[in-house]
Amino acid sequence: MENLKPNPANSSPLTPLGFLERAAVVYADFPSVVYNDTSYIWSETHWRCLSVASSIVASLRIKRGDVVSFVAPNVPAMYELHFAVPMAGAILNNINTRLDPRTVSVMLRHSESKLVFVDQLCRNLVLDALSFFPPNNRTLTPIPILVLIAESDDNIDDQHITIASFAVTRIWWRKKIPGFGGSDR
Repeated sequence: MENLKPNPANSSPLTPLGFLERAAVVYADFPSVVYNDTSYIWSETHWRCLSVASSIVASLRIKRGDVVSFVAPNVPAMYELHFAVPMAGAILNNINTRLDPRTVSVMLRHSESKLVFVDQLCRNLVLDALSFFPPNNRTLTPIPILVLIAESDDNIDDQHITIASFAVTRIWWRKKIPGFGGSDR
């Protein structure tokens, strides 16, 4: 039994990041995501996650240990953020899309989210939730940066738009990620 004790050869921790790295090498040309007319293979998914992770740190100034929230249904962007946010050293906070705005507001304030990725279908939910933030207490409860995830590039002229007085960075996730290190790969 002494020879069966865990060691690096027979026991290594399985983490989501280790899983993605291994899948990108071993199953590089196999599908990892199939969603409507979007399809990615593992090597593409790995590259996209690395690009988003570096952008979260460089462009959006998220530091190790910061909380990044996500409000969206099960779309490829959510899948990629499950890898990209930990790669950036941040903490992912998924928020259920069926919650009411007041509950979402409490979750955003309690988690001290610095950044919130929002699917365009959930935009009103998050904007309503932000309206519950204390108006006179911006230093103790700052409003997080919002990143709007769009399914297409229809009517996207600017990357930066204003919705209900909140500054929002809008990106088109499916084909390219403007300002997020790249184009179609």
